[in-house]
Amino acid sequence: QVQLVESGGGLVQAGGSLRLSCAASGSGFSIINMGWYHQAPGKQRELVATITIDSRMNYADSVKGRFTISRDNAQNTVYLQMNSLKPEDTAVYYCYVRALRRDTLAYADYWGQGTQVTVSS
Repeated sequence: QVQLVESGGGLVQAGGSLRLSCAASGSGFSIINMGWYHQAPGKQRELVATITIDSRMNYADSVKGRFTISRDNAQNTVYLQMNSLKPEDTAVYYCYVRALRRDTLAYADYWGQGTQVTVSS
């Protein structure tokens, strides 16, 4: 089992910045892909950004140029630097990890508990 602990959400004014962190822990796994999704009230969960083990990044069009995803493989931690925040970025942000079980070589997906980001206008 992989446990994910998120931090860094909060309330910020439009134009401000926040940095989210998500640390993965557990034994017997190799962390492959990491990323962030968000879910606004009444909407489906959507991709924000993902990063592969070799640091290939993918961003939603709505955040390109404003958000930066990064990871520390030694610490199994993924970060999301969010700049120039807009009210429409308001959502619960979920950390996502795809891990490979070393014993079965099976992939498994894990989600964090979510952290609220609120951007006021």
